[in-house]
Amino acid sequence: MSQHVERGAGERPDGSAAHENAVWKAAHAARVAAQALAVLSESTPDPAADSRCARNAAASAAQAAQMAQLVDGDADLSRDACQAALKASLAASAASGAGRLGADGELNSLADAAEKAAVVAAEHAGWIKAGVDVPAVSTGVRSPEVMSMLHF
Repeated sequence: MSQHVERGAGERPDGSAAHENAVWKAAHAARVAAQALAVLSESTPDPAADSRCARNAAASAAQAAQMAQLVDGDADLSRDACQAALKASLAASAASGAGRLGADGELNSLADAAEKAAVVAAEHAGWIKAGVDVPAVSTGVRSPEVMSMLHF
């Protein structure tokens, strides 16, 4: 999605970057999602911590989706993809919330289904392409604040 935003941002007639803030926010969202997934893959499985990492990755994807929708000028497929990403983020949040902590099978299934629907919607919007490898995103420096947000 971040690449889609970068391509769509373009330049204004005066030479300044259009949607410069959207490009930065999409790149930041990709970095936070990469950090969350890295923490998830590096840790011992723990439903509560893993669900928080998944929640943060989903929230980052929703942020990137909002930036892609902005760049696309609120086209129908773009709006649908953004709504699907927001629903996936909310479902991940519910699954990781207090009292659930990633251990509720029904909420986890709902979150998985919402994530799959968001991926399909992003493909239809042209933000991502099925079967194409996702480019590596640097996780950057993981500050203690980011680590605590992602995992603890």
